[in-house]
Amino acid sequence: MDKPLDLIEFETMLLGRYMHLLTPRMRNGDRRLDRSAYLLLSRIQVDGPMSIGQLSEAFGLDTSTLNRQTAAMLRAGIVERITDPDGGIARKFAITAEGERRLAADRAENLQGLEKVMEDWTPDEVAEFANYLGRLNRDIERLDGRPWPRR
Repeated sequence: MDKPLDLIEFETMLLGRYMHLLTPRMRNGDRRLDRSAYLLLSRIQVDGPMSIGQLSEAFGLDTSTLNRQTAAMLRAGIVERITDPDGGIARKFAITAEGERRLAADRAENLQGLEKVMEDWTPDEVAEFANYLGRLNRDIERLDGRPWPRR
């Protein structure tokens, strides 16, 4: 019989796969954001404009990886480079109106997908699952040393 930790590892691996299957890849001819753009935009939305260095620190990613990802986001028109509002030397990435629109549309579709999946769950079951999932993520962030800001 599988141990509980084996089951959690297996189920979280599947969850990562299934989240992308909840919603269509295209929306009225408009491609959905890829996973990296969704995550980067979500972080910038919470923290405000961020430099490559700040993104590297927040995500633990190499600057060359972030340069590729942000270049694609610039080409897509979902971020723009701005001067540092705090007067720093490094330019920062800010979400454009198009980026806000696409992030909101993707998030709404993700929520609709989750609602379909959990339609037979009671409100208490949904809340309990959300609490445990949040606890799991906060404990991972604590060990990693990079907490994700929560609203």
